[in-house]
This record gives sequence, structure tokens and C-alpha cells, in this order.
Amino acid sequence: MSTLRALLSPGLLALALAALPAAATNGYFAHGYGLKAKGMGGAATALAQDAFGGANNPASFAFVGARFDVGGDVFRPVRDAEREGALGLPLGLFQLDGASRSNRETFLIPEFGLSRPINERLGLGLTVYGNGGLNTAYPQGNYSCLLTGFSNNQLCGQGKLGVDLIQLVVAPSLAWRFSEKQAFGISLLLTAQQFQAEGLQAFDNTIPLFNFTSRKGKVTNRGKDRSYGVGLRVGYLGHFFDERLSVGAAYASRTHMSRFKKYEGLFAEQGDFDIPSNWSLGLALKLSPRWTLALDANRIRFSEVRSVGNPSASMALLGQDNGPGFGWRDIDVLKLGLIWQATPRLALRAGVNVGDNPIRGEDVTFNILAPGVVRKHFTLGFTQSLDDKSELTGAFMIAPRESVRGTSFFDRAFGLPGIGGEETIRMRQVSVGLAYGRSF
Repeated sequence: MSTLRALLSPGLLALALAALPAAATNGYFAHGYGLKAKGMGGAATALAQDAFGGANNPASFAFVGARFDVGGDVFRPVRDAEREGALGLPLGLFQLDGASRSNRETFLIPEFGLSRPINERLGLGLTVYGNGGLNTAYPQGNYSCLLTGFSNNQLCGQGKLGVDLIQLVVAPSLAWRFSEKQAFGISLLLTAQQFQAEGLQAFDNTIPLFNFTSRKGKVTNRGKDRSYGVGLRVGYLGHFFDERLSVGAAYASRTHMSRFKKYEGLFAEQGDFDIPSNWSLGLALKLSPRWTLALDANRIRFSEVRSVGNPSASMALLGQDNGPGFGWRDIDVLKLGLIWQATPRLALRAGVNVGDNPIRGEDVTFNILAPGVVRKHFTLGFTQSLDDKSELTGAFMIAPRESVRGTSFFDRAFGLPGIGGEETIRMRQVSVGLAYGRSF
């Protein structure tokens, strides 16, 4: 992994660490990659319209031509958590009722892509993108937790409560056009990620008679830790019926990451946090010279990563192979987008993105840290040509508030039904972005 560390740090990784958190829309994956895709619900698998094939479909680099795209989103996720009905003990020794809202709400998320043909058959590409969203920062609050103190955060720890996960992917790509209108592509997914947890002291075996972790001292407040890995994305893109119909498919393998050694007492498999495999199928239909309809079907396999997919009710200790996780299930996502070429220089876009919720009620407590519950996204976008070679693209997204409610983990932890009450996590989102693209 030393060569990969050299490639990804400090330059590109430093950029990501400053500006790539909180992109959670489909779980902790973005609803789309590239501002053109984001303006149409994320649909991009059967389209070749920019240099973001490394994140969408590497086969698209066979048709994009020579160009670069650079831009960014201002992304605002609003997260909050509430507990009510918790059983209070005499003199207020155990009082968990209350609500908290994460302080971290506004982020800048950059994007970059480059495409360069080698010849009529081969094309090279480079896409830099990120995932994230397992990040929160709740204030300490005034909760009173039995045996841990009289001024605690919402999970009975001390100080600020939250986690921060950032994933940066640098994807060099190669596309081969094996016929005039069909191509295969492949991308290496050179990946670095950073994680930090704070305020989880209650799970670090600090409560007498209760053991939650297999590695005391490696659960929380250990500072930032990084891990590295390599994955693979392959794709196909074909145009049929005089290019009125395009068909695309892409598959990304599971990216096996090195472990977070500072947090091997928190994540299952001694700090393992891989990136799950995912696939997408796409169709794009040219309804007329001015109208194009695109549809993607996407599946993300969160459950294959134990630290994400293991149920929080697991009887094993944190950090063990079968230790508690976030309980995220696999999700399916449908992305529908529409392009209207309003004038020769102006294209307008709209889209909708609808996915499953990965979080169930029985896992609500752990997901106070990562309330990735948003299911629906509504988007608008445009591309305005500035001259024959350059263009400006914009996109807007709004995701209405979603919530999940369930019984508190503390009921199971202390063996007293009702002691933790009912918990609710919520999230809503909005984003707006601009990108500049230029052919050369």
C-alpha cells in the first residue's frame, strides 16, 4: 500500500479531506457524479456527456472526445436525532430524553474529470470523486446517564458526539471501441479514506460491569486515521437504431481497504471498512432531436461489508468479526432524467432519484452517528455553451426530510425494557453546483 499512499497523498488527499465530506444521498454514495448527471437524478450509465466515466461508466470515454470538466457542489444536509419516553430513574440518575441537531451542515464538494483519445479506437480518462456522509457533530447536551456522569452527549459519552468518514477515489480509465458504436471500458479505483470518531466513551468499556468492545482504547477520540485500497470498475456502452437508443452497464468490485488501526475496537473485523460492490444498468432514448430520456437502475451491496451491514444487535463485541455494525441493508436506486435541448446553446435537465432506505428501526441508535435515511431526490440542471469549445453546467437538488424511528439500543444493553425509550433520526438535503467544461 506504500505506492498507493504516495499517489494519493498529500496533494489529492489533502484536497479531499478539506472538501469531500457529507455526500450521503444514496446511503453514503452520491446521488450522481458530475454536474450533468446530478441535474438529471444521477442517470449517466448510458450517456457520454462529460469526463466522469470513472465514476459512472468507463466505456463512455470511447465517445466523449478530448475535454476536461471541473466544478463543485455546495451541499447542505440537515441531520437531527431525538429520544423520547426513556425511563427516568430517581433523582434523575438516568435521563436520556432530548433532541440534538448536528452542527456540520454546509460543505463544498469538488469534482474533476479529464478525457483524452489515443486514436479512433482507444480513449483514456481520469476521474476524481468522493463518497462520504457518515459524518455528524452533535453538541454534548445535558443528558444524565447511569454510571457515566451527569452531563453527557446523546450516546452517554463526553464532549462532542460524531463521526467523520471521507472516501476519495482517483480513477484512471481506458476505453476500447470494438465497433463503431460499441465500447468496453475499465477503471482502476485508487482509493483513500479517512475516519474519526468522538464522544463514544460509553462503548469503550467505561461502564462498570458492561463490556462493549474487544479492544479497549481503540473506539473513540483517537484522532484521524486513514486507510487505502484498490478496486475495479468495468463498463459497456452501445448505441443502436441510428443512436436513438443507448444501452449501458457498469459494475464496481468491492474495494478491499486496509484497516483503521486506531479504531479497530469500533468497526467489525478489527477496524475493517471496505467499499461495497455496486452495479448499474442504463438506457437512454432519444425521443426527438431535442428530447432525451435516461433511466438507470442501481444496486449498492452495503451488507457485504460487515462494519456497515452487521446488525447493531449483534451479541459479539465491537471490533470482532461479527461485532455490531450500522445494520445497513442493500439498496436499489432508480434514476430518471430528462434532457431538453432548448436552443442550440442551452440544454435544460430535470430528474428524480428514488432509493431504498438502508436503515431499519432496530438499528436506529447506532445510526444517530450516520442518519443516511434520505430516499427521494428531485433535481434540475442546465448546460450553457459559452463558445464552440467551452460550457457552463449547473445543477440543483432537493431531498425532502425522511425519518426512521425505533426502540433504543440501551434497552438491550442494560436489559431493562423501556429504559432507552424510542429514538428518531431525520435528514433533509439541498445542493447547488456549477462546473466548467472545455473541449480541446
